[in-house]
Amino acid sequence: MLRIMGKFSVNALKPSSLCNKYMYFRNTKTRVMGVTQRSCSLRNYSSPPDVDDGDTVTDFMAQERERGITIQSAAVTFDWKDYRINLIDTPGHVDFTVEVERCLRVLDGAVAVFDASAGVEAQTLTVWRQADKHQIPRICFLNKMDKSRASFTYAVESIKQKLKTKPLLLQLPIGEAKTFRGLVDVVTKERIIWKPTSDVDDGKNFERKLLLETDDPNLFQEVQDARNTLIEQVADLDDEFAELVLGENSENFDLIPADKLQSAIRRITLAQKAVPVLCGSALKNKGVQPLLDAITLYLPAPNERSYEFLQWYKDDLCALAFKVLHDKCRGPLVFVRVYSGSLKPQSAVYNINKSCTERMSRLLLPFADQQIEIPSLMPGNIALTVGLKQSATGDTIVSSKASAVAAARRAGRDAGEKKRSGSGVDSLLLAGVEVPEPVFFCTIEPPSMARQQDLDNALSCLQREDPSLKVKPDPDTGQTILCGMGELHIEIIHDRIKREYGIETYLGPLQIAYRETILNAAQATDILDKTVGDKRHCVTAEIEVRPTSGEGAATKPIISYAENVSEVLPKELQGAIENGITNSCIQGPLLGFPVQDIDVTVQSLTVHPDTSHTMVSACVSRCLQKALKKAGIQILEPLMNLEITVSEDHLSAALADLAQRRGNIQEIQSRQDNRVVVAAVPLAEMMGYSTVLRSLTSGSATFTLELASYQALSSQEQSALLQRRMGLV
Repeated sequence: MLRIMGKFSVNALKPSSLCNKYMYFRNTKTRVMGVTQRSCSLRNYSSPPDVDDGDTVTDFMAQERERGITIQSAAVTFDWKDYRINLIDTPGHVDFTVEVERCLRVLDGAVAVFDASAGVEAQTLTVWRQADKHQIPRICFLNKMDKSRASFTYAVESIKQKLKTKPLLLQLPIGEAKTFRGLVDVVTKERIIWKPTSDVDDGKNFERKLLLETDDPNLFQEVQDARNTLIEQVADLDDEFAELVLGENSENFDLIPADKLQSAIRRITLAQKAVPVLCGSALKNKGVQPLLDAITLYLPAPNERSYEFLQWYKDDLCALAFKVLHDKCRGPLVFVRVYSGSLKPQSAVYNINKSCTERMSRLLLPFADQQIEIPSLMPGNIALTVGLKQSATGDTIVSSKASAVAAARRAGRDAGEKKRSGSGVDSLLLAGVEVPEPVFFCTIEPPSMARQQDLDNALSCLQREDPSLKVKPDPDTGQTILCGMGELHIEIIHDRIKREYGIETYLGPLQIAYRETILNAAQATDILDKTVGDKRHCVTAEIEVRPTSGEGAATKPIISYAENVSEVLPKELQGAIENGITNSCIQGPLLGFPVQDIDVTVQSLTVHPDTSHTMVSACVSRCLQKALKKAGIQILEPLMNLEITVSEDHLSAALADLAQRRGNIQEIQSRQDNRVVVAAVPLAEMMGYSTVLRSLTSGSATFTLELASYQALSSQEQSALLQRRMGLV
């Protein structure tokens, strides 16, 4: 039975752990979430929540329950034994990768959930790299051990080969697929068997006892070998444990205490030298209780994570806003993670990013779409704040401006700087969220002009919630352009506007977000001479552009100044020049797409004394457009990494279809009885691909798409695109 706890102080328990569960195969991860909620007594239910029933606590959006997937991250705080766990459920679909990114930023540990029949999949690699970037210790959980074609050995091998990490097998399954009935703890050599007491196999009743050789000689030997292998692995990675093994226990590994082995595994996990691997079946609630034990045993508490900035704040408040939700009654609700100090309701806080002071009225402990009010928030915990009108994803929150300046002075002393101005607080900003550029866009229109303001307000709220959603006006037509990460992303936004804001909007056809770059170096000069009122504004600019040399895409122009300009250029004009260059690169001269991979050099600049900065920006922007046209424009198209999982019977049809889509097949892998086709395909060729693939394979194949890079269009393809854009074909 699940229940909501009453008001309490969040520091009343042992150190809490911020944990994330992510997964990349439809509802495998969500099912683990459901039984976690079921096991930890969070709220009252007449029947336990289940993804198949569409009532999982963390998937509370109508769109999530209809599709059986996670779309936005959701937080749940619960107690397991003597520990408090703040758990964040994140999406697995590639269109919502930014949700994973911003949650990983505030987590202390993560549980990666895999489908035991599929192992490591395409999106797994993406999220694993994100966790590597944020240096998050992880545990792997192989779910669906009772599923047809489930293979513990295959899944572990895929983790080893594809993720390039060292798996530590802490459990072995007893049976696989239909024969799965329990597991063995390799560390303690205990056998855990689930025994249903009625027609409902809910996993609540299980027997845990020491495995003896007389019980099952073959299983006993397998566990013995697995434990010896585990001890050897741990000894290779942990010097303290190696001394224990090489000492009095070198002759007989059975004498090594389980608690010593667990301590060593914990040190290795925190150092990210290897990952513990557990298994189970969330559908039957088998293996979830040992997983929760493993979270408390092997993942770090907040005070075990080291952050350099904490030494500058000492005991003052330092928190990060990492997500925003909009509530119709309470306005914006901001998720914050506290790193030091404490938060209390009715207190004023200072936002370093926005340089403003805000008053927080209430603190709420999240239980997905429900919350309970709390009197304080201590370090290592997350909560929802009510009343922060300006704060957004990635903002750093401190107690006051004076606190930020004091922390900046300490940071300056640590860096050996004797003097530091108040602007030094910029160095104290906690790392925000890297938001990838959208690859799809379309127009969006209200049912009538009378609802335009309502639509603008809705889009503004959704943008604040979702940093990967971009909204901009079309300068030629005045229409509103909606930019997103994929077809599903835009479809969800469209549906949310209808359901949550009551606006029946019309979407134009989906279009591809191309880019523009230059082929050659070029130079241009422009003169702006205008009289406004009684002031004459006169600017003469000369600019040179060159293709960027080196690897990797430079989405922003690299700006430099000729020596004769940099020596005499006033600092106040530099911002106007760079603003003009940046604005000019937003729309390229050929099709109006953003310009990337260019170096811009300001060769000369002459400015009349009364000229405004706006006129300087306008002249520089116009001059750059001239130079870009002279340099010759090349259109770049998004190239996607495509992974198709298809049966042998339909493989040839899928490959033939890819060949017609300008696809470059890189590899064909084997996954159990299926084939996995890894290819690179232009995004323009993938519109409506899900329907085509479903038809070709009788609905048996699945695929994932992820942006790889931008590649140049051939002259023939570029000409065809230009004709389509001009309406000639």
